Amino acid sequence: MPERTSYDVVIVGGGHNGLVAAAYLARAGRRVLLLERLGHTGGAAVSTHAFRGVDARLSRYSYLVSLLPPKIVRDLGLRFAVRRRSVSSYTPAVRGGRPTGLYVSTDEGATRASFARLTGSDREYAAWQRFYGMTRRVAERVFPTLTEPLPTRAALRARIDDDAAWEALFERPLGETVEEVFADDLVRGVVLTDGLIGTFAHAHDPGLAQNRCFLYHVIGGGTGDWDVPIGGMGALTDALADAARKAGAEIVTDCPVTGIATDGDTAEVTSAYGTVGARHVLVNAAPHTLAGLLGERPPEPVEGAQLKVNMLLTRLPRLRDTGVDPRLAFSGTFHVAEGYEQLETAYRQAAAGELPAAPPSEIYCHSLTDPSILGADLVRQGYQTLTLFGLHTPARLFTGNHDATRERLLAATLAQLDAVLAEPLTDCLATDADGRPCIEARSPLDLERDLGLPGGNIFHRELAFPYSTGDGTGAGPEYGTASDGDDAAARWGVRTTHANVLLCGAGAVRGGGVSGIPGHNAAMAVMGQG
Repeated sequence: MPERTSYDVVIVGGGHNGLVAAAYLARAGRRVLLLERLGHTGGAAVSTHAFRGVDARLSRYSYLVSLLPPKIVRDLGLRFAVRRRSVSSYTPAVRGGRPTGLYVSTDEGATRASFARLTGSDREYAAWQRFYGMTRRVAERVFPTLTEPLPTRAALRARIDDDAAWEALFERPLGETVEEVFADDLVRGVVLTDGLIGTFAHAHDPGLAQNRCFLYHVIGGGTGDWDVPIGGMGALTDALADAARKAGAEIVTDCPVTGIATDGDTAEVTSAYGTVGARHVLVNAAPHTLAGLLGERPPEPVEGAQLKVNMLLTRLPRLRDTGVDPRLAFSGTFHVAEGYEQLETAYRQAAAGELPAAPPSEIYCHSLTDPSILGADLVRQGYQTLTLFGLHTPARLFTGNHDATRERLLAATLAQLDAVLAEPLTDCLATDADGRPCIEARSPLDLERDLGLPGGNIFHRELAFPYSTGDGTGAGPEYGTASDGDDAAARWGVRTTHANVLLCGAGAVRGGGVSGIPGHNAAMAVMGQG
């Protein structure tokens, strides 16, 4: 139970962003209480023994790290590290009736040769180098701003200082740029996928949801690299909870919050353990959830669109393309059914209310880079994990017979994977203590039930461009209007319609992904920084 009846700050939700805010504020001398509905902290960034009797701790929901600023790790003294993957991606294909694929890694010679084998020339490789050289320059300029007061649109454009890049990423639908720069269907698809992770959008969506998603996927760390969390995602949130507690924050789990009342100066938070007072309330939950806690009419949830599958294998499967080692192919992002036209077809089918016939997905093997998530016996026996993230599966598809629909989608997704393997995946699946295959799938509605994400949206609502519109809001259709934006909460992109209630989760401007950035920014706003 809470030790006090009044705090400087009460944080609602113990996901990684709430823990970041708690650690910063407690280190600054604030009296902090964090209330978490579940029996543990971590939210979507947790490690779990997913299969009974099997010594494997999998990152059940979120699974890679790109947007977490080293500044937060240093500031909070976290015992946490990531490991870079030398392989960026492998995408199987069939050309001339023969299995082949596109291999992209830090080995430029191997990457160039792979492009040439797939496409017949150096044109696509040269275009790839130019395009990702451009995104890297944008990343170098934009990423540092994410832990600074929110820039205006004009200020961010001036900082990027590249009109062509601004036009390509912030003004025109991503599909226009992809089609203009690249000619090969497979290469186009690999590029587009970063605009569709958890985002149900068309390549030419005029609302630019795909552009905003793409931007956040290519700016992380100032490089766009996606790294493997050593020890799994739970290693990060365990380190954050430890840092918050050591700094003096009070953390109470198994404590759902049922209401928030505020007059703009003081607030009261009601939970399973009663009511406590606070000067500030930070909410690490979706704006839809916050509205319900305030007794206000919630906005319509923005549905999620993903299938998350966790697997444990006794060994990696063999590939039809014998020119690449499976240990290389699966150590980066393994793209399945993600050609440009395939993504278009899957989108149109899902938009029409049908499950995609060839569901697109991407897979990677955590244990190839970081075997510490497996018990020593499993490592000796050669066991490996596979993490699959499916695209274009919006929550609306699951509103009928949910479990049957999820199983049909899982079967169709694995069939697409089997089509590029030299053996069925089921031959490689490990079994748990009850003899069941070690595979579990989560739909958007599962995430809504498990984690309280409205619509199963992993970003809490539509992502916003990382700049202010001049009224204290972010640049996205879900961010509405606000007042003049002169207050600290507006400057940091964490404001709500109540002066002392702030967003510290993915629903804040510059939220989304495993970053800690909204938690940092909400803490800075409370402390009046910037």
